[in-house]
Amino acid sequence: MTTVPVALGARSYDIRIEDGLLDRAMDVLAPFLRGERVAIVTDENVARDHLERLNAALLTGGKMPNPIILPPGEATKSWEKLETLTDALLGLGIERGDHIVALGGGVIGDLTGFAAAILKRGCGFVQIPTTLLAQVDSSVGGKTAINSRAGKNLIGAFHQPALVLIDPSVLATLPPREMRAGYAEVVKYGLIDDADFFAWCEANGALLLGGDRAAQTEAIRRSVESKARIVGEDETERTGRRALLNLGHTFGHALEAETGFSDTLLHGEAVAAGMALAFRYSARRGLCSDTDAERVSAHIEAAGLPHGLASAGVAADGATLTRHMLHDKKMEGGTLPFLLARGIGETFLAKDVDLADVAAFLDGEAR
Repeated sequence: MTTVPVALGARSYDIRIEDGLLDRAMDVLAPFLRGERVAIVTDENVARDHLERLNAALLTGGKMPNPIILPPGEATKSWEKLETLTDALLGLGIERGDHIVALGGGVIGDLTGFAAAILKRGCGFVQIPTTLLAQVDSSVGGKTAINSRAGKNLIGAFHQPALVLIDPSVLATLPPREMRAGYAEVVKYGLIDDADFFAWCEANGALLLGGDRAAQTEAIRRSVESKARIVGEDETERTGRRALLNLGHTFGHALEAETGFSDTLLHGEAVAAGMALAFRYSARRGLCSDTDAERVSAHIEAAGLPHGLASAGVAADGATLTRHMLHDKKMEGGTLPFLLARGIGETFLAKDVDLADVAAFLDGEAR
């Protein structure tokens, strides 16, 4: 078993990574489950594929699983489903000292974490991510949220899990499109501050996407080590260091908003296109070379991910897309910081970006 610590003082926790760990979940969950009943939040798809394995592990350890099964998809991150979930948890008699188990992808993890943050003014939760995107990104770091009419993840809280349990074997049931979407977040860590890891992705990405377990496990380990380090330096995005994890997200969220935050464009697909756009915009501004921007786009395209507006299925003009950006939660004093790059592995936070210039750039991309 690989253990990656997230060092946050009193809020520190471990990320445990091991093939087949879901079947032995009680080996690591036992210290966090004080009562006989265990609340498990999941969705219909994950319940079909993985709930029986977790239930069996809990029953073997003398625990009684109480699953709460929600619909799959981004629409579940809503006020309505938050109310459904909190009512169900209160009905189970959840107390502050209990730990709720989130078994699923980013939607379930985000929703469950937010419910845990507000239920009785805060109770514990454990992440068991079942998608590549959740394993390498959203399950770590304590960002929890639901969506609103104004945009994505605008209602939420920082609430760290007590444990993250990652079993790469669950990825065997993940549809190829979901694997590719998660892979975008793997690539992100190389582009932020680890050029060697990006080169590793170029050499091993096809193996990972083809189902090679060793490549998947290595990518998960390196990704969560990178995220744990950054979160440990800037837990609540106060210094700007953690903001680097948003590479591709400002452009990506605008694309998601334009496509209605639907399955038309998955979050990871939007991030992939957003990263390629961020590098091309950086090249336009003379910050990085055209060669680096082309290298990023080429790898994203080779992975079967969208690398621009057309491949993301977005035909909107620049003014429309930048209007979506005005709802970005990173807005400060009317200015929107952008994650740009001086090269591969050299991402930085730029606070001097004119949205009119971004709109002009996007208009050029649309042609």
